Amino acid sequence: MITNTSTPRIFIAATRQNDGKTTASLGLLSALQKVHPRIGYIKPVGQRFVEIEEQKIDEDTVLMDKVYGLNCPLGDMSPIAVEPDFTRKYLQSSNREALIKKIEKAFDRVAWERDIVLCEGSGHAGVGSVFDLSNAQVAKILDAKVIIVTGGGIGKPIDEVSLNQALFDREGVEIIGVIVNKVMPGKVDYVAEFVRRGLKRKDLDLLGVIPHHKVLSIPSVGVICEALNGETLNGSRQLNNLVDDVVVGAMAVNNAIQFFKPGVLLITPGDREDLILAAAGLQEGHSTLAGIVLTGNLRPGKSVMKVIQTMPFPVLLAQDDSYQVASKVHDLIVKIRPDDTEKIALVRNMIAEHVDMNKILKAL
Repeated sequence: MITNTSTPRIFIAATRQNDGKTTASLGLLSALQKVHPRIGYIKPVGQRFVEIEEQKIDEDTVLMDKVYGLNCPLGDMSPIAVEPDFTRKYLQSSNREALIKKIEKAFDRVAWERDIVLCEGSGHAGVGSVFDLSNAQVAKILDAKVIIVTGGGIGKPIDEVSLNQALFDREGVEIIGVIVNKVMPGKVDYVAEFVRRGLKRKDLDLLGVIPHHKVLSIPSVGVICEALNGETLNGSRQLNNLVDDVVVGAMAVNNAIQFFKPGVLLITPGDREDLILAAAGLQEGHSTLAGIVLTGNLRPGKSVMKVIQTMPFPVLLAQDDSYQVASKVHDLIVKIRPDDTEKIALVRNMIAEHVDMNKILKAL
Protein backbone atom coordinates (compact mmCIF):
# COMPACT_ATOMS: atom_id res chain seq x y z
CA MET A 1 0.00 0.00 0.00
CA ILE A 2 0.98 3.63 -0.44
CA THR A 3 2.33 4.94 2.84
CA ASN A 4 1.83 8.61 1.91
CA THR A 5 -1.84 9.30 2.51
CA SER A 6 -1.55 13.01 3.28
CA THR A 7 -0.14 14.62 0.13
CA PRO A 8 -2.99 15.74 -2.17
CA ARG A 9 -2.88 14.19 -5.61
CA ILE A 10 -4.85 14.53 -8.84
CA PHE A 11 -5.01 12.10 -11.75
CA ILE A 12 -5.35 13.46 -15.30
CA ALA A 13 -7.19 11.19 -17.73
CA ALA A 14 -8.59 11.75 -21.21
CA THR A 15 -11.52 10.40 -23.18
CA ARG A 16 -9.32 9.38 -26.09
CA GLN A 17 -5.82 9.71 -27.56
CA ASN A 18 -4.66 13.22 -28.50
CA ASP A 19 -7.43 15.03 -26.59
CA GLY A 20 -4.79 17.16 -24.86
CA LYS A 21 -4.06 15.30 -21.63
CA THR A 22 -0.34 16.12 -21.68
CA THR A 23 -1.05 19.73 -22.67
CA ALA A 24 -3.47 20.05 -19.75
CA SER A 25 -0.96 18.43 -17.37
CA LEU A 26 1.76 20.82 -18.52
CA GLY A 27 -0.44 23.85 -17.87
CA LEU A 28 -1.90 22.53 -14.62
CA LEU A 29 1.58 21.93 -13.19
CA SER A 30 2.39 25.59 -13.76
CA ALA A 31 -0.89 26.79 -12.22
CA LEU A 32 -0.58 24.48 -9.21
CA GLN A 33 3.04 25.45 -8.66
CA LYS A 34 2.00 29.05 -8.07
CA VAL A 35 0.05 27.89 -5.00
CA HIS A 36 2.11 24.82 -4.04
CA PRO A 37 5.76 25.45 -5.00
CA ARG A 38 6.91 21.96 -4.02
CA ILE A 39 5.07 20.03 -6.70
CA GLY A 40 5.56 16.42 -7.77
CA TYR A 41 4.73 14.56 -10.97
CA ILE A 42 4.36 10.91 -11.90
CA LYS A 43 3.22 9.02 -14.99
CA PRO A 44 2.69 5.55 -13.51
CA VAL A 45 2.23 3.72 -16.82
CA GLY A 46 3.90 5.07 -19.95
CA GLN A 47 3.61 3.84 -23.51
CA ARG A 48 5.90 6.22 -25.41
CA PHE A 49 9.36 6.20 -23.92
CA VAL A 50 13.00 7.06 -24.53
CA GLU A 51 16.06 5.38 -23.05
CA ILE A 52 17.99 7.47 -20.55
CA GLU A 53 20.92 5.90 -18.70
CA GLU A 54 19.61 2.42 -19.55
CA GLN A 55 16.19 3.29 -18.13
CA LYS A 56 13.00 3.46 -20.20
CA ILE A 57 11.43 6.82 -19.33
CA ASP A 58 8.11 8.06 -20.67
CA GLU A 59 8.44 11.04 -23.04
CA ASP A 60 5.94 13.12 -21.06
CA THR A 61 7.98 12.60 -17.89
CA VAL A 62 11.09 13.90 -19.64
CA LEU A 63 9.10 16.94 -20.83
CA MET A 64 7.74 17.80 -17.37
CA ASP A 65 11.11 17.33 -15.70
CA LYS A 66 12.96 19.56 -18.17
CA VAL A 67 10.32 22.29 -18.08
CA TYR A 68 9.79 22.37 -14.31
CA GLY A 69 13.04 20.98 -12.87
CA LEU A 70 11.19 18.55 -10.60
CA ASN A 71 14.31 17.32 -8.80
CA CYS A 72 13.18 13.71 -8.61
CA PRO A 73 14.69 10.54 -10.15
CA LEU A 74 13.20 9.95 -13.60
CA GLY A 75 12.73 6.26 -12.81
CA ASP A 76 10.36 7.14 -9.96
CA MET A 77 8.34 9.53 -12.10
CA SER A 78 8.03 6.87 -14.81
CA PRO A 79 7.96 3.49 -13.01
CA ILE A 80 6.38 1.30 -15.71
CA ALA A 81 7.17 1.43 -19.44
CA VAL A 82 4.90 -0.64 -21.66
CA GLU A 83 7.32 -2.13 -24.17
CA PRO A 84 6.11 -3.88 -27.36
CA ASP A 85 6.10 -7.33 -25.70
CA PHE A 86 4.88 -6.12 -22.29
CA THR A 87 1.26 -7.25 -22.73
CA ARG A 88 2.20 -10.68 -24.11
CA LYS A 89 4.56 -11.35 -21.20
CA TYR A 90 1.92 -10.25 -18.70
CA LEU A 91 -0.76 -12.51 -20.18
CA GLN A 92 1.67 -15.43 -20.07
CA SER A 93 2.58 -14.91 -16.43
CA SER A 94 0.55 -12.33 -14.53
CA ASN A 95 2.62 -10.19 -12.15
CA ARG A 96 0.07 -7.55 -11.16
CA GLU A 97 1.07 -7.38 -7.50
CA ALA A 98 4.68 -6.67 -8.43
CA LEU A 99 3.58 -3.90 -10.79
CA ILE A 100 1.32 -2.37 -8.13
CA LYS A 101 4.14 -2.37 -5.58
CA LYS A 102 6.42 -0.69 -8.11
CA ILE A 103 3.86 2.08 -8.67
CA GLU A 104 3.20 2.50 -4.93
CA LYS A 105 6.89 2.76 -4.01
CA ALA A 106 7.56 5.16 -6.87
CA PHE A 107 4.66 7.39 -5.79
CA ASP A 108 5.84 7.48 -2.18
CA ARG A 109 9.27 8.66 -3.33
CA VAL A 110 7.80 11.23 -5.73
CA ALA A 111 5.45 12.58 -3.05
CA TRP A 112 8.16 12.87 -0.38
CA GLU A 113 8.11 16.44 1.02
CA ARG A 114 5.82 17.63 -1.79
CA ASP A 115 2.79 19.88 -1.39
CA ILE A 116 0.84 18.20 -4.18
CA VAL A 117 1.40 15.52 -6.86
CA LEU A 118 0.01 15.51 -10.39
CA CYS A 119 -0.45 11.99 -11.78
CA GLU A 120 -0.78 11.73 -15.55
CA GLY A 121 -2.67 8.78 -17.00
CA SER A 122 -2.02 7.06 -20.31
CA GLY A 123 -5.36 7.73 -22.05
CA HIS A 124 -8.99 7.01 -21.27
CA ALA A 125 -10.18 5.21 -18.15
CA GLY A 126 -9.94 1.76 -19.73
CA VAL A 127 -6.42 1.98 -21.17
CA GLY A 128 -4.27 -0.68 -19.50
CA SER A 129 -7.17 -3.02 -18.71
CA VAL A 130 -5.47 -5.81 -20.66
CA PHE A 131 -2.77 -6.01 -17.97
CA ASP A 132 -5.11 -5.17 -15.08
CA LEU A 133 -3.81 -1.64 -14.64
CA SER A 134 -6.41 0.52 -16.33
CA ASN A 135 -6.27 4.24 -15.63
CA ALA A 136 -9.30 3.84 -13.38
CA GLN A 137 -7.50 1.10 -11.42
CA VAL A 138 -4.26 3.11 -11.18
CA ALA A 139 -6.18 6.16 -9.93
CA LYS A 140 -7.70 3.89 -7.26
CA ILE A 141 -4.28 2.51 -6.29
CA LEU A 142 -2.96 6.07 -5.92
CA ASP A 143 -6.09 7.19 -4.05
CA ALA A 144 -6.25 10.13 -6.46
CA LYS A 145 -9.11 12.35 -7.54
CA VAL A 146 -9.59 12.61 -11.30
CA ILE A 147 -9.83 15.34 -13.91
CA ILE A 148 -11.05 14.19 -17.33
CA VAL A 149 -9.84 16.01 -20.44
CA THR A 150 -12.02 15.69 -23.53
CA GLY A 151 -12.19 17.13 -27.04
CA GLY A 152 -14.37 19.99 -28.27
CA GLY A 153 -18.07 19.82 -28.97
CA ILE A 154 -21.17 19.26 -26.86
CA GLY A 155 -22.80 15.86 -27.38
CA LYS A 156 -19.70 13.85 -28.22
CA PRO A 157 -17.58 14.88 -25.21
CA ILE A 158 -20.47 14.32 -22.79
CA ASP A 159 -21.09 10.85 -24.25
CA GLU A 160 -17.40 9.96 -23.97
CA VAL A 161 -17.07 11.40 -20.47
CA SER A 162 -20.04 9.25 -19.40
CA LEU A 163 -18.25 6.10 -20.57
CA ASN A 164 -15.17 7.03 -18.58
CA GLN A 165 -17.24 8.05 -15.57
CA ALA A 166 -18.71 4.55 -15.41
CA LEU A 167 -15.26 2.95 -15.07
CA PHE A 168 -14.06 5.44 -12.46
CA ASP A 169 -17.30 5.01 -10.50
CA ARG A 170 -16.85 1.24 -10.54
CA GLU A 171 -13.43 1.68 -8.90
CA GLY A 172 -14.83 4.18 -6.39
CA VAL A 173 -12.70 7.03 -7.75
CA GLU A 174 -13.96 10.60 -7.37
CA ILE A 175 -14.04 12.82 -10.47
CA ILE A 176 -13.32 16.48 -9.68
CA GLY A 177 -14.57 17.66 -13.05
CA VAL A 178 -14.03 17.93 -16.79
CA ILE A 179 -11.86 20.14 -19.03
CA VAL A 180 -13.08 20.53 -22.61
CA ASN A 181 -10.16 21.14 -24.97
CA LYS A 182 -9.70 22.29 -28.59
CA VAL A 183 -12.91 24.32 -28.92
CA MET A 184 -13.22 26.79 -31.80
CA PRO A 185 -12.38 30.22 -30.29
CA GLY A 186 -15.68 31.78 -31.35
CA LYS A 187 -17.70 29.03 -29.68
CA VAL A 188 -16.07 28.86 -26.24
CA ASP A 189 -18.91 30.56 -24.34
CA TYR A 190 -21.61 28.67 -26.26
CA VAL A 191 -19.96 25.29 -25.68
CA ALA A 192 -19.29 26.12 -22.02
CA GLU A 193 -22.95 26.91 -21.36
CA PHE A 194 -24.36 23.70 -22.81
CA VAL A 195 -21.59 21.32 -21.73
CA ARG A 196 -21.99 22.64 -18.18
CA ARG A 197 -25.71 21.83 -18.34
CA GLY A 198 -25.06 18.37 -19.78
CA LEU A 199 -22.39 17.50 -17.22
CA LYS A 200 -24.55 18.73 -14.35
CA ARG A 201 -27.09 16.07 -15.29
CA LYS A 202 -24.28 13.54 -14.75
CA ASP A 203 -23.31 15.13 -11.40
CA LEU A 204 -20.07 16.41 -12.91
CA ASP A 205 -18.52 19.89 -12.87
CA LEU A 206 -17.13 21.75 -15.86
CA LEU A 207 -13.68 23.04 -14.90
CA GLY A 208 -12.91 24.91 -18.07
CA VAL A 209 -13.20 25.21 -21.84
CA ILE A 210 -9.94 25.76 -23.70
CA PRO A 211 -9.92 27.30 -27.18
CA HIS A 212 -8.17 25.56 -30.04
CA HIS A 213 -4.80 27.04 -31.02
CA LYS A 214 -3.53 25.79 -34.36
CA VAL A 215 0.07 26.46 -33.38
CA LEU A 216 -0.02 23.60 -30.83
CA SER A 217 -0.69 21.03 -33.55
CA ILE A 218 1.79 22.42 -36.08
CA PRO A 219 5.06 20.46 -36.40
CA SER A 220 8.47 22.05 -36.63
CA VAL A 221 10.94 21.17 -39.38
CA GLY A 222 13.06 19.42 -36.75
CA VAL A 223 10.18 17.17 -35.69
CA ILE A 224 9.51 16.33 -39.35
CA CYS A 225 13.19 15.55 -39.88
CA GLU A 226 13.09 13.03 -37.03
CA ALA A 227 9.86 11.46 -38.25
CA LEU A 228 11.36 10.99 -41.72
CA ASN A 229 14.73 9.87 -40.36
CA GLY A 230 16.04 12.58 -42.64
CA GLU A 231 19.45 14.13 -43.17
CA THR A 232 20.08 17.86 -42.89
CA LEU A 233 21.94 19.09 -45.95
CA ASN A 234 22.86 22.56 -44.70
CA GLY A 235 23.82 24.20 -41.44
CA SER A 236 20.57 26.08 -40.85
CA ARG A 237 19.70 26.49 -37.20
CA GLN A 238 16.06 27.16 -37.97
CA LEU A 239 14.86 23.62 -37.26
CA ASN A 240 12.24 25.14 -34.95
CA ASN A 241 10.52 26.74 -37.96
CA LEU A 242 6.82 25.81 -37.79
CA VAL A 243 5.19 24.26 -40.84
CA ASP A 244 1.82 25.86 -41.60
CA ASP A 245 1.34 24.25 -45.00
CA VAL A 246 2.89 21.70 -47.36
CA VAL A 247 3.49 22.07 -51.09
CA VAL A 248 4.50 19.08 -53.20
CA GLY A 249 6.73 20.29 -56.02
CA ALA A 250 5.40 18.22 -58.89
CA MET A 251 4.71 21.15 -61.22
CA ALA A 252 6.56 23.63 -63.39
CA VAL A 253 8.59 26.31 -61.65
CA ASN A 254 6.37 29.21 -62.75
CA ASN A 255 3.36 27.44 -61.21
CA ALA A 256 5.15 26.33 -58.04
CA ILE A 257 6.61 29.66 -56.95
CA GLN A 258 3.17 31.15 -56.29
CA PHE A 259 2.93 28.72 -53.35
CA PHE A 260 6.30 29.68 -51.86
CA LYS A 261 5.04 31.56 -48.80
CA PRO A 262 6.02 31.91 -45.12
CA GLY A 263 5.55 28.70 -43.17
CA VAL A 264 5.43 26.46 -46.27
CA LEU A 265 7.37 23.19 -46.42
CA LEU A 266 8.35 22.33 -49.99
CA ILE A 267 8.48 18.59 -50.71
CA THR A 268 10.11 17.72 -54.01
CA PRO A 269 12.37 15.06 -55.56
CA GLY A 270 16.04 15.79 -55.07
CA ASP A 271 16.61 15.94 -58.82
CA ARG A 272 14.21 18.87 -59.28
CA GLU A 273 17.09 21.32 -59.21
CA ASP A 274 15.01 23.94 -61.00
CA LEU A 275 12.61 24.14 -58.04
CA ILE A 276 15.45 24.20 -55.53
CA LEU A 277 17.16 27.09 -57.33
CA ALA A 278 13.85 28.93 -57.68
CA ALA A 279 13.29 28.64 -53.92
CA ALA A 280 16.82 29.90 -53.31
CA GLY A 281 16.28 32.88 -55.62
CA LEU A 282 13.16 34.00 -53.80
CA GLN A 283 14.81 33.84 -50.39
CA GLU A 284 17.60 36.34 -50.98
CA GLY A 285 17.74 38.71 -48.04
CA HIS A 286 14.95 37.07 -46.08
CA SER A 287 13.61 33.63 -45.20
CA THR A 288 10.07 32.75 -46.17
CA LEU A 289 9.84 28.99 -46.64
CA ALA A 290 9.86 26.93 -43.44
CA GLY A 291 12.08 24.40 -45.18
CA ILE A 292 12.55 21.95 -48.04
CA VAL A 293 12.44 18.15 -48.05
CA LEU A 294 14.23 16.52 -50.98
CA THR A 295 12.79 13.05 -51.55
CA GLY A 296 13.77 9.73 -53.11
CA ASN A 297 17.25 9.92 -51.54
CA LEU A 298 18.22 11.96 -54.60
CA ARG A 299 21.11 14.26 -53.71
CA PRO A 300 21.48 17.33 -55.97
CA GLY A 301 24.67 18.03 -57.94
CA LYS A 302 27.65 19.92 -56.51
CA SER A 303 26.65 23.34 -57.83
CA VAL A 304 23.15 23.10 -56.37
CA MET A 305 24.53 21.73 -53.08
CA LYS A 306 26.64 24.90 -52.81
CA VAL A 307 23.47 26.97 -53.16
CA ILE A 308 21.72 24.84 -50.52
CA GLN A 309 24.53 25.64 -48.06
CA THR A 310 23.60 29.33 -48.30
CA MET A 311 19.87 28.83 -47.70
CA PRO A 312 18.72 30.25 -44.35
CA PHE A 313 16.08 27.56 -43.78
CA PRO A 314 16.69 23.79 -43.35
CA VAL A 315 16.96 21.56 -46.39
CA LEU A 316 16.41 17.88 -45.62
CA LEU A 317 17.06 14.69 -47.57
CA ALA A 318 14.61 11.81 -47.12
CA GLN A 319 14.66 8.21 -48.33
CA ASP A 320 10.93 8.05 -49.12
CA ASP A 321 9.28 9.34 -52.29
CA SER A 322 7.30 12.58 -52.29
CA TYR A 323 3.92 10.91 -51.73
CA GLN A 324 5.20 8.92 -48.73
CA VAL A 325 6.84 12.00 -47.23
CA ALA A 326 3.69 14.11 -47.65
CA SER A 327 1.58 11.35 -46.08
CA LYS A 328 3.90 11.04 -43.07
CA VAL A 329 3.89 14.80 -42.51
CA HIS A 330 0.09 14.89 -42.79
CA ASP A 331 -0.36 12.05 -40.28
CA LEU A 332 2.24 13.33 -37.84
CA ILE A 333 1.07 13.56 -34.22
CA VAL A 334 2.69 16.65 -32.73
CA LYS A 335 3.85 16.42 -29.13
CA ILE A 336 5.14 19.44 -27.21
CA ARG A 337 8.89 19.28 -26.62
CA PRO A 338 11.03 20.90 -23.92
CA ASP A 339 12.49 23.40 -26.41
CA ASP A 340 9.06 24.53 -27.65
CA THR A 341 9.21 27.59 -25.42
CA GLU A 342 6.49 29.54 -27.25
CA LYS A 343 4.07 26.60 -27.16
CA ILE A 344 4.77 25.99 -23.47
CA ALA A 345 4.15 29.65 -22.63
CA LEU A 346 0.89 29.51 -24.59
CA VAL A 347 -0.26 26.37 -22.74
CA ARG A 348 0.46 27.95 -19.36
CA ASN A 349 -1.55 31.02 -20.27
CA MET A 350 -4.44 28.94 -21.66
CA ILE A 351 -4.84 26.94 -18.45
CA ALA A 352 -4.45 30.00 -16.21
CA GLU A 353 -7.08 31.90 -18.19
CA HIS A 354 -9.66 29.20 -18.96
CA VAL A 355 -9.53 26.64 -16.11
CA ASP A 356 -11.09 27.22 -12.67
CA MET A 357 -8.07 26.44 -10.48
CA ASN A 358 -9.90 27.51 -7.32
CA LYS A 359 -12.47 24.77 -7.88
CA ILE A 360 -9.68 22.20 -8.34
CA LEU A 361 -7.78 23.31 -5.24
CA LYS A 362 -10.97 23.34 -3.18
CA ALA A 363 -11.75 19.77 -4.27
CA LEU A 364 -8.33 18.64 -3.09
